[in-house]
Amino acid sequence: MNLSRLAILRLPVLLAAPLALAGCISFGEDPPPALLTLTPNAQIENGTGPSGNASAALTVMQPEVAGSLAVTRVPVQVDASTIAYLKDAVWVDRPAKLFQQLLVTTLRQRTGRLVLDSIESRSSTEVSLRGTLREFGYDARTKSAVVTYDAIRESNGELQTRRFSVSVPVAQAQASPVGVALNEAANQVALDVANWIGG
Repeated sequence: MNLSRLAILRLPVLLAAPLALAGCISFGEDPPPALLTLTPNAQIENGTGPSGNASAALTVMQPEVAGSLAVTRVPVQVDASTIAYLKDAVWVDRPAKLFQQLLVTTLRQRTGRLVLDSIESRSSTEVSLRGTLREFGYDARTKSAVVTYDAIRESNGELQTRRFSVSVPVAQAQASPVGVALNEAANQVALDVANWIGG
């Protein structure tokens, strides 16, 4: 067999390899134009921060969430029994983690206490904050962004519970305005929680 015939026989194999590889790799959907995040209104100045005994710190746990919030999409409550997801609205991380970080920053700034998240806290503390993020999305019925957090505060074995809920009107059911409204609502909930916890 001469070299030219060998090259012709190998050509289909070389062409088939990229096609087979393409069938194994999924490039996914087109990425959204932008990702959403939560930005705390309460800012901590550089080089500052409380200190103290670890056991006296306040530990903020990552909240539990409903199934519709266990993803990075923004849920839309269409009616009492129907949930969809807002087009092009995607968080940079899961809502539970973003909200936990917002709570930690707000509590540190507003209360002046030593506040740790569940990763930073390596031992049990006297006071902890946990709860469930019930709502964190857009309600098409009221045309508003809604954040609802059922908080549980535990201090020396004593439990206190309280619901915090804020809704912010949204003119357009689009990713950018809904994201801004959710950021506003989440910050207000975090502030209300900080006022409840106190110094």
